[in-house]
Amino acid sequence: MALSRAIGPWAYTGLIVNCIIGGGIFGLPGELSRTLGVASPIAMLTGALGMAILMACAAEVGSQFPETGGPYLYVRRAFGRFAGLQVAWFWLLAMIGGVAAIANVFVSYLGGLVPALSSGSARALTIAVLIAVPTVINCLGVRSGAVFSGLLAIAKLLPLGLLIVLGLGYAFAHPTIIHASDITAPDWTVWISALLTVLWAYGGWEDGLAPGGEVKEPRRAVPVALAAGLLLSTVIYTLLQYVTISSIGTAVTDHPLADVASRLMGDTGRDFVSIAALLSTYGYISATFLSAPRLPYALAVERDSPPIFANLPHAIAHPPTRLWLLPL
Repeated sequence: MALSRAIGPWAYTGLIVNCIIGGGIFGLPGELSRTLGVASPIAMLTGALGMAILMACAAEVGSQFPETGGPYLYVRRAFGRFAGLQVAWFWLLAMIGGVAAIANVFVSYLGGLVPALSSGSARALTIAVLIAVPTVINCLGVRSGAVFSGLLAIAKLLPLGLLIVLGLGYAFAHPTIIHASDITAPDWTVWISALLTVLWAYGGWEDGLAPGGEVKEPRRAVPVALAAGLLLSTVIYTLLQYVTISSIGTAVTDHPLADVASRLMGDTGRDFVSIAALLSTYGYISATFLSAPRLPYALAVERDSPPIFANLPHAIAHPPTRLWLLPL
């Protein structure tokens, strides 16, 4: 049964953004400020350039595959079944572990707003509901999952964008200038370590390659979505890093964006960042729930897993598009 190509360009870009921007940005600025000081925004830009090289290769390959499977399928076709299975199983384990970790991060932030939900049976029930919502939405069809992911992508960018605007206003009144000496002061080993951390922060986009068989015009959509997702993430990451060093300096902190928000917004700043973290982490979870099921399906199509995983209900393969109002 043929898959429905229901993921439009905007929804696909939102999926890539959700895969890249998760919970890491809420702690990364503090680590970079500690290791690189005032020069830390340069690391965000340099890391993006490095990741762009990898993404350009993936964009070229991904645009040639109109089927579902992502990196597993690319490697299997190029290097054979054994290599493809290595990619598939490690990728699947990474997605499962990533969702579990991010779900715990979500509940931790939620506990800061509603302490009763952070422990005991209430915590377990909260995680169950957290997982159940994207599960049900994606069971309704790929279009509903793509719409849900796209809406969360927009929702996560709004509070981060507001924090950037407020921070740039503060930076305009208290400018921080990055000098050449600030860039050359850290040892090259420090720069390498920092850049590896930044590359990790820009990762995750490979998950968005999995539903290739459900993307409209994949030859064009894959390169455009990858480029747009990386560009948007680079702007967000770099400006957040600059806002951090401009507002709180290079002080060591485990909650840099919360400290920035407190400086800019007063006592409500930490609650604001908690809400932003909830939206950001849930966006990542929604993207993973859209991407992850496509991997067992691709394995079954390639006869690397039981064929039952390739059987799709008619409603999922061909969702009733008249029910959807968003032209994604």
